[in-house]
Amino acid sequence: MRPSSWHSHTTRRYLWPLMAGIAALVIVLAWSLARAPRIDSPMVDEMSAAAGPPWRYGRLDARFTLIEYADLECPYCQAYFPELKRWIDANPDVNWQWHHLPLPMHEPAATQGARLAECAGEIGGRTAFWTTVAWIYQHSRGDGRGLPPGAQPPGTTPALQACLASTRPDAVIAAQAEEAAQAGIAATPTLRVIDNRSGRSLLLPGAVEGDALLSALDLLASSHDEAMTADPVPE
Repeated sequence: MRPSSWHSHTTRRYLWPLMAGIAALVIVLAWSLARAPRIDSPMVDEMSAAAGPPWRYGRLDARFTLIEYADLECPYCQAYFPELKRWIDANPDVNWQWHHLPLPMHEPAATQGARLAECAGEIGGRTAFWTTVAWIYQHSRGDGRGLPPGAQPPGTTPALQACLASTRPDAVIAAQAEEAAQAGIAATPTLRVIDNRSGRSLLLPGAVEGDALLSALDLLASSHDEAMTADPVPE
């Protein structure tokens, strides 16, 4: 089996010249890690994790979880979505968790898109959720302009229409937006990378490139390994 990009990156990282941009990022990451509190690990058993919300893409038992705080009308999120999906597909040690954060400047279209994605997930599970998010980004005009008139999302059924007519998706979206606000997150995309072994996390602003994400994984993993080495061995 071909090793994941994270393991390959870890093996080769000491052989590559350290670029100035990556060095600066690592300094920022180290500062963030030193300040980041432990948070509860999002790992849960396979059966319960198969449902949502929150919705996850990738291996449910992955060591790392990348939470993306995103707005379905945000043009930066829209451009970043396929890039981040390719990166997750290439790194099975990481799964991707969606966190709704509709921005006021993009309302009401941002929440309308979020409601559609949540109802698709409620009816069809996590595959339907991620398929609908991808469809919205492919068809939305972005910047709060929403879907074009007549756009018909995949899997439109009476059950989906009934969900959209209810308040169930609103409760999910409001709870996630409030959680982001409590964490001081007000821009999209924003990423939180979590090491599920240690519970340590890093908060990264913007559409972070793949190499920088790999550096974040390395930093979290090395921090955990150093902590394990420092712990006394029980007799």
